Amino acid sequence: MKKSKNIRYFLSSVIEKGIFILFVLFLIFIANIRVPVPKIEAKVTPENYKREEISKNHYKVGNNWLKKNEFGVWEMYLEGAPYERGVIYGVLAKEIIESQEASFVNQLNELIPSSFFQHFLRFTIAWMNRDMDEYIDNENLAEIYGISKSFSNKYDYIGPKFYRILYYHAAHDIGHALADLRIVGCTSFAAKGEYTTDGELIIGRNFDFYMGEDFAKDKLILFEKPTKGYPFSSYSWAGFTGVVSGMNNQGLTVTLNAAKSDVPFGAKEPISLLAREILQYAKNIEEAVAIAKKKKTFVSESLLIGSALDNKAVVIEKTPTKIDVFDNNLDNMVCSNHYQSDLYKADKANISNIEMSDSKARFNRMNELIEKEKPLNFTSSAKILRDKGGKNDQNIGLGNPRSINQLIAYHSVIFKPKAKKIWISTYPYQLGEYICYDLNKVFNPSVSFSFEKEFTISKDKFLNTPKYKSLAIFRTQKEAITKHVMFGKELDLSSAEINSFIKSNPESYETYFNLGRYFYAKGNKTKALEMYETSLTKVVASKAEKISIENEIKDLKSILKK
Repeated sequence: MKKSKNIRYFLSSVIEKGIFILFVLFLIFIANIRVPVPKIEAKVTPENYKREEISKNHYKVGNNWLKKNEFGVWEMYLEGAPYERGVIYGVLAKEIIESQEASFVNQLNELIPSSFFQHFLRFTIAWMNRDMDEYIDNENLAEIYGISKSFSNKYDYIGPKFYRILYYHAAHDIGHALADLRIVGCTSFAAKGEYTTDGELIIGRNFDFYMGEDFAKDKLILFEKPTKGYPFSSYSWAGFTGVVSGMNNQGLTVTLNAAKSDVPFGAKEPISLLAREILQYAKNIEEAVAIAKKKKTFVSESLLIGSALDNKAVVIEKTPTKIDVFDNNLDNMVCSNHYQSDLYKADKANISNIEMSDSKARFNRMNELIEKEKPLNFTSSAKILRDKGGKNDQNIGLGNPRSINQLIAYHSVIFKPKAKKIWISTYPYQLGEYICYDLNKVFNPSVSFSFEKEFTISKDKFLNTPKYKSLAIFRTQKEAITKHVMFGKELDLSSAEINSFIKSNPESYETYFNLGRYFYAKGNKTKALEMYETSLTKVVASKAEKISIENEIKDLKSILKK
């Protein structure tokens, strides 16, 4: 009896001490994920500024303004000191910021419906990003902090407003690290000399960052005139101060392309803020490279830098541990999602990425299209960026990651650095009109600017075809199958629905692969095997995916033999 009491006492003591230790560890954890707000001398808040409504969807605060153009793109002009312009940004765009955050969170809920995994992910990201502020310049922190003042209280359960906006700036990086989710997969090019109609440098890029249709609808082009550095333009979404596609008034351009990264376990500077610093403070390639070398980032990335002053483009290839500059000294250059410089030729991760992913296929297709369409101008550049085919124009299904246009692009842009012109795509993807802005006029205080109507590129005729309409059927059904397979959401497809799904994208391997997953989840292994085998008769995006499907087939055959 005494021995039994001693055991219970011992166990009770261990449990109590364990709970106390866990409590202490939790407090340490919470303390370590607190990101201190930047020290701001200015005392202004959103309440200090009155937003004047000029007309519907057109607002003004002092010299700063926001308006929605006829193509549904928000245009914003900002100037002033970092914190103050951040606060004004939030005042001008409060409703758009709230809408974008709602779309972003809703898409995350779609991707990760489990509340347990959402909480786990939230704490994991908070821990990973706990030191992020130490790697971001005070100027950017101040501007971001100013914008955060206008964030909604609705999502404070995720984290304080300043935490959240910093996390969202890292979403691009995390999306790159989780490339297998196909959140990202960008392709870009630069051409000049014999490859362009006027010999001048032209740059085109697709920014394939997909966070759902609602998130993609509200796009914002920012024209910013900071107190330090060069005025610049950046195309992204409301509340985002980083740069994924942009050009400054010196004709220096920056676009980001993901490279294969390990999942990050500690924060550095988000790559978009490095791109922003380059755009704001570099006038040529030499200065851009110098800035990139100074900064520590936590994902691998290619930054295609175009320069009017140098009349050329290079690719800065950066990982968390090393950096190199790729210059092929030719009149055309292509950048997808693998590295090309000498430093990375023997890099195992890069070699594997080239062999196993779809990056090399898009790289080859882009080169093929450039040779086919040269000499390029802005309209033929848009044609290339909209191309949905595979090698030798093969029909590989809609949305195949081997194609230049995967029909997931958040935006697409074209730059003419010497002329200081930028073309931006309008919704949806890169299929809507491309509209043009002249930065010579944008940053001329004596000129009232708008987009250059005479340089508008017409919307893609594909938008009016039955194939485009069928894309919605394909996407909806594919998403429903994924939720059923991964999270057990109820789904019972009729024969008519299955046939409709096949007809919506008959040449896509993904159609049959997803039906294979569906039938397997339903216990119909014979039908699942048939669908998997059919998927291999189509063009599969990558070697990695082909191996995965082959393994599914092998396992199913083994099961069916028993």
